[in-house]
This record gives sequence, structure tokens and C-alpha cells, in this order.
Amino acid sequence: MTSIENMAEGPITEAGHKKVGEETLAPQRHRIMDPWSYLFAWLGGCVSIGTFTVGSGLVGTLNLLQVFLAIAIGCTVIGLALAINGAAGHKYGIPFMVQARSSFGFAGTRLPALVRSVPAIVWFGFQSWIGAGALNLVSVTLFGFDSIVFWFIAFQFLQIGLSVLGFSGIKWLENIGSVFIIGALIYMFFSVIGKYGDQISTNLLQAEGTWGAPFWGATMLFLGVYSTMMLNVSDYSRELKESVSPLRQVVIYANSILPATLFMGLIGLMVSSATGEVDPIKVFSSAVDNKVLLIITLLFIVFAQVTTNVLNNVIPPAYALMDIFKLNFKTSAVLVGLLAFATFPWELVKDESAAGLNLFIQTYSAFLGPIFAVLVVDYYLLRKRQLNLDLLYDENGPYRGVNWAAIIATALGVVVALIFNRISWYASLIPAGLAYYILMKSMPSARRFLAN
Repeated sequence: MTSIENMAEGPITEAGHKKVGEETLAPQRHRIMDPWSYLFAWLGGCVSIGTFTVGSGLVGTLNLLQVFLAIAIGCTVIGLALAINGAAGHKYGIPFMVQARSSFGFAGTRLPALVRSVPAIVWFGFQSWIGAGALNLVSVTLFGFDSIVFWFIAFQFLQIGLSVLGFSGIKWLENIGSVFIIGALIYMFFSVIGKYGDQISTNLLQAEGTWGAPFWGATMLFLGVYSTMMLNVSDYSRELKESVSPLRQVVIYANSILPATLFMGLIGLMVSSATGEVDPIKVFSSAVDNKVLLIITLLFIVFAQVTTNVLNNVIPPAYALMDIFKLNFKTSAVLVGLLAFATFPWELVKDESAAGLNLFIQTYSAFLGPIFAVLVVDYYLLRKRQLNLDLLYDENGPYRGVNWAAIIATALGVVVALIFNRISWYASLIPAGLAYYILMKSMPSARRFLAN
């Protein structure tokens, strides 16, 4: 194998910069994200319909103050978790698929790749259908043209085109988009209060709610919306300038995720409590009273799907395809977009599909905490934050094959998560992390993975 120092990172310009769309799995040498660009990227990526849906689902369970605090607690945990697991990527410039090799092995990384990629592709299709619905309503309103199938196909190919630009395109998209998104969220929030103030006061402000298990379950739900990104955060942190301190990273994550989550979650909660409506397009549309504002609102929905999909739902499975099938980034990004068609999102948005979709979310979420715990224990406790890059890229070295200690520990964590499904992510951390540490110290087949 070629030494890591001599590994190609993809075509380089004369200025030493990567060409647009030329992403690789090699250690990142050229970092393109300054703190503000990184904050805007996360802000745009976190305007999620999933957050809106979670907020809507808490009607009748928690009052407005309790939902606010549940979001704040969930986002605080998210910010800390992202900074903790993203440290390896930020320090060494490596993506998630490479980071996981020391704990799961070259072949074993297919498990975390699957756990991260399948939900991303499903959500890509789901959110694209939501965006297509908004585009179709714009088309009907302005031109009388009604074809959601047409707009879905067009929207998918637009996102595929943006995805192949890689992180250079993401930086441009999120920097511009965040200004529009911030303005739209503020406008929508106060529009909802102005239109449904009386109902919100009666149904949410005066409601008793509960501080028991449902409250802590709600913190878990808001955390769960972003729990997939906690696994592959190194895919993004490797693009952040090396000079940004860990504390500042926590601040960046908190100040990007919290506003987006608060606005989307509370808007979903308030409108659904006032109208009983949970369809995001109908909810947002109901908050405006004229055609111009309706069009702007619908375009906000469209743009929010683009910023979320390109950052959160393309990069992880694309990197997985690059690692497993040795494809280049552009080909992988196109394949991810095409695979999203196979998720049949028009079926997922049906009311009768809600239970199945929730079961799917609960199932994949049960794996996220255990894998996160394995990665953290491996990096901080076993390797003391020191990685050997040559070994991480040596397919025939000590990290070859599957590390069954990581697989067994993950399986144990999954069982615990399913038992305590309301707080699955929290509940799985200690069992999975402790099991992994003990197995790595005692399991003969795992000893070679301790090489560093």
C-alpha cells in the first residue's frame, strides 16, 4: 500500500485547492469552511420537516414552555455529541467511513454505513416529495399547471445537480440560503402567533402538560431528528478550518441547530394545536393571507428541502458508496439521488403509512446510540485521541475484516434501546460503550484492532 502522505486527494488546482465536486476519502488537506460558513451550513441543513412533525405530534401532551425546554435540552445534547464525535474528523481530516475502521474494521464499517445511509436515502425521497408538492402548488397558483410527478422528477434532478458540486457547492448553497431561511422562519413564527394567538394561548400556554416521561421522551424525539448526523459528523468537521477550537465548535452547533429546531418545532406545535392540521404544506400555507406571501412560503419549503437533502442525505451514503464500491464522489452522488426514487415517497406521505414510517424511524434509531458509543469509546478511551492514519488506510493491516467486539457491543446496545424505546438513544450509550471497552480488552480476536 502507498503511504498515507502520498495518497491522492483528487485533482488539485494550481492554487492547491480541490476542484469543485472532487471529494475523496483521503485526509482533507484543504479546509473550505470558516466558522460562519460552517454555522450557516448546519443552520440550512437543520430546517427539517422531521422537526416540524415532531412538534405537531406533541399537541395534547406538553405545553408551550415544556416543548421549548425539550427542544433546548435536546439541542444541547446534540451540540455536545457532534463536537465529541466530530473531533477525529476535525483533527485528522478523515470522513466517517475512515474513522469507523479502527473500531469496526474495514469490512465491519458496512454496518454503520448501512445504518446511516438507508435512512438518508429514504429521507431524501420523502423530503423531495414534500418539496415537489410545494412546487406543484406554486405552479397551480401561478400557471394552472398541476403535475406533482413532473415536479418531483425535476426537483430530484435539480438536487442531484447541486449534490455533485460537493462541499464547494454546499458552502455556496447554505451561505446564501441561510439568509432566506432565517427571514422566512421569523416571518412564519410571528405570522402563526398573529393568526392563531387565541387558540395557542388556550391550547398551549394554559395547558398543564407533564414533566414526567413524556417530557424526557420529547427531548429524545428532537435529538433523534439529528441523531444520524451524530454518526457521520466527521464528514463535515473535516472541512472546518483547523484553528476552530472544540468549545467554539459546540457554540457553532448550538447556535445553528437550536434556532432552526425551535422555529420549526414550535410552528408545527402551534399550528397543529390551533387547526388540527399536520400536513406541512397546508400548515404553512394557512398562516399567510395573500398570493405573494403564499408563493414565498412555498418556496421556503422547497429551499429547506434542498439545503437539508444536499448536506444531510447525500454526503453520508455517497461516502459509503465510495468506500464500499470504490466509486468517485460525483458518480456516488448521482446514484444516491436515483436510489431515492426507489423509496416510493408518494406512499410514505399517506396517512395510513405514518405508523410504518414511525416504526422505521424507531428501528434505525435504535442503532444510532450504540454505534455512537463505540466510536467515542474507541477514540477517547482506547486510543487517547491518537490515530494512525497509515493503518486507517491499509486494507491488509490490523484493521482488516470485521471487529466483532464492535458488532457485539452494538447488538447489545440495540437490545437495550428497543427495551427502553422512548429514551432509546440515552439508554443504549452506557451498555454499548462499556461492552465495547471490556470486549476490546478481553476478546482475543479484537486485540489486533488495538494497534495504533
